[in-house]
Amino acid sequence: MGAVGIIGGGQLGMMLAEAAARMRRDVSGVTVLDPTPGCPATAAGAAQIVAPYDDARATEDLARRCDVITYEFEGGNADALEGIASSGAAAVEPSPSTLRTINDKLAQKDFLSSRGIPVPEYAAVAGRSELEGALRRFGGRGILKARRGGYDGRGNLEVAEGGDIGAAAAHFGDRATMLERAVDFEMEVSVIIARSTRGEVAAYPAVENVHERGILRTTIAPARAGAQVMARAAEVARMALDSLGGAGVFGVEMFVERGGGVLVNEIAPRVHNSGHHTLDSCEVSQFEQHLRAVLGLPLGPTEILRPTVMHNI
Repeated sequence: MGAVGIIGGGQLGMMLAEAAARMRRDVSGVTVLDPTPGCPATAAGAAQIVAPYDDARATEDLARRCDVITYEFEGGNADALEGIASSGAAAVEPSPSTLRTINDKLAQKDFLSSRGIPVPEYAAVAGRSELEGALRRFGGRGILKARRGGYDGRGNLEVAEGGDIGAAAAHFGDRATMLERAVDFEMEVSVIIARSTRGEVAAYPAVENVHERGILRTTIAPARAGAQVMARAAEVARMALDSLGGAGVFGVEMFVERGGGVLVNEIAPRVHNSGHHTLDSCEVSQFEQHLRAVLGLPLGPTEILRPTVMHNI
């Protein structure tokens, strides 16, 4: 039996706390670190430390209360978490090194590309001249991204030659940015894949995601894709997982190109909004699976028992 600490007590933290409440033989309690008093996770029985997500002292306090620390999003203090993991004060899953890599979108792309994992073409850009040059190389269209802090389409801006490049270059102010080639994709898919502290791996089938203005609107489980694409998506997700350190659930977002190729868009080292369907479509949800993974318990089955559509309202 173990006590679990979570960086963040929002919707995902609440759903993790709800799953923990159903695992009383294995989870002794949940404590979240969140700056909002009475955050959503407390409604599911979690205790709370009220402090900024990246507060080093509060993170150390969380470690004193828990056996393992995990995340509901990527906003934790990687330095503090690294110290906690190194000292043995608490386990940290996924690893702080993974959090550090994922937190910077350019570092994430460099990391994946260096390990042979397919990603869209990309480049670091600073200022109008570099943005114009990258756009020319990428066929005139791209997605300008803040390297840190974007979520649900925030921190992304579509840009094209002939548009107001000066305004686009100034859009993020002093924040470091990168440009990705706009992918001509057939669909967007994601794979929720888990690895336990014992090295066991289990993946849910790929799902199809439909976004509106960068925000996930609908998830279709399983994806309406052929067997070859489903197998390739699972293969690429496993490649991504194998390259990263630590245990837990990872959400691997991908583009399916019109020719059938699969490119990794981004990776989330945590439970993912495209995995909410598992609450109703699978025997074991992604939330229970994540807790099983970080506590070293056997992973649960991942088969989709019934086709499911999730729609965010």
